[in-house]
Amino acid sequence: MRIQRLAIATGMSIALAACATTTPPVSVTRFHNAETMAIGTGTVTIAPAVDGEEGGSLEKRTYDVAVLRELQRVGFQESLDPSEASEYLVRVLVDQSVLTAGGQRSPVSVGVGGRTGGYRSGVGLGIGINLGGKPKDKIVTELSVRISRQSDGNVVWEGRSSIEAKQGSPASQPGLAASRLAEALFRDFPGQSGSTIRVP
Repeated sequence: MRIQRLAIATGMSIALAACATTTPPVSVTRFHNAETMAIGTGTVTIAPAVDGEEGGSLEKRTYDVAVLRELQRVGFQESLDPSEASEYLVRVLVDQSVLTAGGQRSPVSVGVGGRTGGYRSGVGLGIGINLGGKPKDKIVTELSVRISRQSDGNVVWEGRSSIEAKQGSPASQPGLAASRLAEALFRDFPGQSGSTIRVP
């Protein structure tokens, strides 16, 4: 199934979730040389999952869809002809970790895109039952995107965005997290290079 076919259904569910919740701010950092060499838009292809599986998991595609939607918003187009190479290749990676109430941070073995292994089912990740009344742990999700030219392999833009959401909250779920992280990352594209901002 093509990424584009998932965009409408995913966008609708994300919009409904966003209306019902207030999400934490997103930390965003971008890097590029747009001041000296403008980034031209063109056709893009989302790189396949690092593990080689066609399309990757459902969770991986959720992030791919969110990134593609934002790329299209800023002027790129998805390459629809598999026989022709797109002008740009887009690598999407996601890391998740648990930040405990005591400040300890440990990675979650999900690594969407292959950073810490293939993305496994998120079932249970966003579900936290707090019987003891103690502060809940937080799920820290970081989205990294790199855009490179297929003709010479040069990276023209890269950035990362991260969000901390209480375990069990809507913002810790893949659908809403993907939408928030991608939207913040591509806001005012290409953005100021080298600086970190917080997007409410």
